[in-house]
Amino acid sequence: MDIAAMVDKACPGSSIEEVVERSGGRLSKVFEVRRNAAEPVIVKIYEPEWAWKQAKEVHVYGLLQEHLGDSVPRVLHAEPGDPAFTVLTKLDGVPLSEAEPPDWKSVYVQLGELLQRIHRIPQPAYGYLTDEVLEPLPTNDAYMRRQFTKKLNEFDQLDGDPRLSESIGQYVEQHAELLGNATQPVLCHNDFHEGNVLVDPVTWQVQGFIDVENAIAADPLMDLAKTECYSIWGNADKLAGLVEGYGALPTDWRPRTTLYRLYHSLELWDWFKSIGTVDPLESIAGDMAKIVS
Repeated sequence: MDIAAMVDKACPGSSIEEVVERSGGRLSKVFEVRRNAAEPVIVKIYEPEWAWKQAKEVHVYGLLQEHLGDSVPRVLHAEPGDPAFTVLTKLDGVPLSEAEPPDWKSVYVQLGELLQRIHRIPQPAYGYLTDEVLEPLPTNDAYMRRQFTKKLNEFDQLDGDPRLSESIGQYVEQHAELLGNATQPVLCHNDFHEGNVLVDPVTWQVQGFIDVENAIAADPLMDLAKTECYSIWGNADKLAGLVEGYGALPTDWRPRTTLYRLYHSLELWDWFKSIGTVDPLESIAGDMAKIVS
């Protein structure tokens, strides 16, 4: 794996000082490349079975660049192949998940403002994003019913609690009218949690965000729900800041985000169980049971 050659494709003549592996995941390896007399860059190398995500990231970062500028990395070079790799600019800051701001509310106001800007980017239909909307559907109701059905089937196949599965199905039917209240699909980050948000630990200004691998075209409240589900965990200051920063919300935002939190938890349970990560399963199932009780 010749990191220097990859960087040279994007930034010819670079003199590399140090290569530091950063937190990647099961889908890719991520490296920070520090260069002499030049800004560092990020090199992302995709596992072969996930190389298709490269085109998605290039597309989504391109959409975001137009509306959010320096708040997102800029793609310097993307090359398919074996391995597929992408070179991006590096945002300043540290992950919010590794910091402890003195005032969580003011930080979350900034997160709300960023989400609102992301959601100004319309999409032609509801569905999963690559460099297009896959299996597009014209309504949020049709899209979310399809998603709940898919994830409940996975839950059952992965030996989830059949009583909880039945309760989730009933809850979705009882609250299905909420799904029809979303009328315009927009770009959703769909992973806007503290691990993907970068802050300046001195000024506590949010520098931007990363990781668009899960982006979807959906109801914007899907993003608020996922942030609450993954990062807020009942912290009233965080939630108040997010809502204040986001601005005007529909009158049904609370029950609708609750329904979406149920979906995000179901999806996460399925993912963890499918990869053999069992420790969080009981807690996630408990969260779902609280919502549907």
